[in-house]
Amino acid sequence: MIKVTIEQMLEAGLHFGHPTSGWNPNMRRYLHSEMGGMHIIDLEVAEDCLDEARNFARSTADKGGVFLFVGTKKQASDKVVAVAEGANMPYVNHRWLGGLLTNFETLSKRIKRLHELNELKEDGRLDLLPKKEQMSLEAERSKLNTNLGGVKDMERLPDVVVVVDIGAEDIAVREAARLGIPIIALVDSICDPNEIDYVVPGNDDSIRSCALFLDSIGEEVSAGHSKYRHEEEVAQKQAEEKAKRDAEEKAKRDAEQKEKREADAKQEEERLAKRAAEIEAKEAASRAKEVREAQVADSKAKESKEVAKGSEEDESPPSAEVEKKDARGKDDTPDDSNGEKKGSEKKSEDEKVAASSAKDDNKEGKQE
Repeated sequence: MIKVTIEQMLEAGLHFGHPTSGWNPNMRRYLHSEMGGMHIIDLEVAEDCLDEARNFARSTADKGGVFLFVGTKKQASDKVVAVAEGANMPYVNHRWLGGLLTNFETLSKRIKRLHELNELKEDGRLDLLPKKEQMSLEAERSKLNTNLGGVKDMERLPDVVVVVDIGAEDIAVREAARLGIPIIALVDSICDPNEIDYVVPGNDDSIRSCALFLDSIGEEVSAGHSKYRHEEEVAQKQAEEKAKRDAEEKAKRDAEQKEKREADAKQEEERLAKRAAEIEAKEAASRAKEVREAQVADSKAKESKEVAKGSEEDESPPSAEVEKKDARGKDDTPDDSNGEKKGSEKKSEDEKVAASSAKDDNKEGKQE
């Protein structure tokens, strides 16, 4: 931080106040003396106040705070634009719209409308509309750009409001104070400093004094904001690298887990296949054993049948075999059996005749 010296304040005319007839008693502690009916501001006090305000601005900017620069009087309006754009901060240099802070949600819709009209203008769609509608939209865009062009990129309420001439910007001061937003202001001898958080006493009617105040504050804001952006970029880069490393590690872990799952699945499949093979082998062995047992049982049954059959043949009488043979013979030669029957009958008759003749011979022997 480059310190602003008392010599620089003297050269800028920061020490000149307003006529003594119109001063504000609350500014007494910031005044040095009177000269020619004019109040002279104490530059030693002003130097301390400016350093305090700059330190606060730097600490807030280092945290990424948003500063709203306000200065609509012609001595400060151009410098407000230059300093705010250099620090990449919003500003109001034309006219303060009532409710810009306290009714920011409603004005955000008008800012959104301004962005829409700017897009129409940039991509050439505005030129394709009918002339009357084109002129109407162009007038609306110009008016919105004049009143809200400096805050079109302000997406939220500011963290600090920097004001030149709190008498001219009393509405902005009241809105900021109502919302509790800290105010850094260049305060002249006719103004009431009670609502200002960081008072920098000085001449607010001099172009050079306004430029000195704005440059000193803008320098700290720009430096702090640049540091914040750099740290944010570094943090973002580190976060991206960390996310990349985490993604790589996650991918590696996923791959390892996938390989492990595949290996486990393969082992499980092999185990199940081995188990199935063992079960199948046991079943095959069991079936083979059952077949062998059945064969053995069949062979034993056959042997027992043959043994039983042989014993039956040994125990059966010969007459049974003869009868069986005679029965088979009768079946084979029916005519021979009839002849034999006739022969037997004839033989029995002959035997009877012989027996009767023998009986007669015995009788004759007895008679003799």
